[in-house]
Amino acid sequence: MPAPPDPACPLAGGASGPAALRPLVDTVLDALADGAATRCGPLPRGGPARTAARLRATVDHVLPERGTGAHEALYSLVHALAEGAADPADPQCAAHLHCPPLAVATAADLAASALNPSLDSWDQAPAASELEALVCRELATLVFGPAAARADSLVTTGGTEANQLALLLARERAPAPPLVVRGAAAHHSVHRAAWLLGLPEPLTVPTPRGVLDPAALDTALTAAAAPPGSVLVVATAGTTDTGAVDPLPEVAETARRHGARLHVDAAYGGPLLFSSRLRHRLAGLEQADTVSFDLHKFGWQPVAAGLLAVPDRAALQPLGHRADYLSAEDDVDAGLPDLLGRSLRTTRRPDVLKLAVTLRALGRSGVGALVERACEAAGWLADLVRADPHWELRGEPGLSTVLFRPRGASAREVAAVRRRLLFDGRAVLGRARAGDGLWLKATLLNPHLTRDDLHALLKLVRDAAPERGAAPGPGHPTAPEGVHP
Repeated sequence: MPAPPDPACPLAGGASGPAALRPLVDTVLDALADGAATRCGPLPRGGPARTAARLRATVDHVLPERGTGAHEALYSLVHALAEGAADPADPQCAAHLHCPPLAVATAADLAASALNPSLDSWDQAPAASELEALVCRELATLVFGPAAARADSLVTTGGTEANQLALLLARERAPAPPLVVRGAAAHHSVHRAAWLLGLPEPLTVPTPRGVLDPAALDTALTAAAAPPGSVLVVATAGTTDTGAVDPLPEVAETARRHGARLHVDAAYGGPLLFSSRLRHRLAGLEQADTVSFDLHKFGWQPVAAGLLAVPDRAALQPLGHRADYLSAEDDVDAGLPDLLGRSLRTTRRPDVLKLAVTLRALGRSGVGALVERACEAAGWLADLVRADPHWELRGEPGLSTVLFRPRGASAREVAAVRRRLLFDGRAVLGRARAGDGLWLKATLLNPHLTRDDLHALLKLVRDAAPERGAAPGPGHPTAPEGVHP
């Protein structure tokens, strides 16, 4: 006869779940605080080798013969992860579209994990499936406007999955495998999705000014001479490298004139729709056939929080799928919703809960204010760079991304400065190739940034740059060339 359950292993759900969770959450919070204090900066010092060594010193065995207990395991591993984390909430962590999540969204995510509904059948997620339907319809209306009464959206793991779904829907509607036409600045996931779906090699239109030029698009579509419905134009509202927004009204008109479908990847820029002051930058978005929208970038959600929106839910019918053990035909006829057509995944966690909590807590104006603050911070940084002859500014920020570098710096020098800051654990900046070379990239997603924070960031970069003509300093044995420990 099997042994009874170990009372030291309580469950998170049920009536007793909250009481079991409360002391464990306290342990997690202590470990997070202590780990951040030990790290004392945006990134652990020493680079990959030193970070790996510190982690292995804590995690000597992932699977010991006898367990260490819940509190020890939680404290030691959460502390190790926090000590070795890149903290997107730190003012000097500004490399990627990697946002600091809101506390309210993170708390909601805990509840989602404790309840653990799976959105692949109604009887596993009765309320969660209805909440998802409500949120998806409301966010699709935000994209396409109140006149789109049948607008809907699907929850995805992010822009990559949303883009793949958009190409899949285009493929299912086209008379033959469609040709994907994109700008050179489009996200890499568009090309990958075409490959995964067996579509022809995408046609890439050069974007020397960083955005899709309608005249160049018109030329490319004319040369392609494809029959109506067999081309998908992909525009971008917020490119990864610069935050640029394609001229959506003109691109939409060009696509329509050639009988092409239009997908807009607004994974980065889509949340501008929450701001009454900034939403005009996305004019024309409502003319798209599909739109990617991502709230773990400019929405301050824990990963993952993506969406794919359509103006008419009928467009989602090709995703319909039936598995008798999850949604038998007679169950559906009796009124139980069939959820399998809501995703390419089967088991799905209720990522919609954190979205719903955030939207209800802050409202449209509250989320819009966060977006405005992040964009305003990018303007501050651009002003600081422009005002100092030591720096070069690549161009005005389109959203919250700023490209800059020490004036006259070579690509090798730009890369070395960035790596030196990473290995020192002092600042986390990205890199982007644009125009005439390599640039440092600051992606500002922290709505609490101040001008003093940005002054400090520029000082760190200036201090990390070697004097012109100076002999190289000592290297670090595990660091790339030109990087100091």
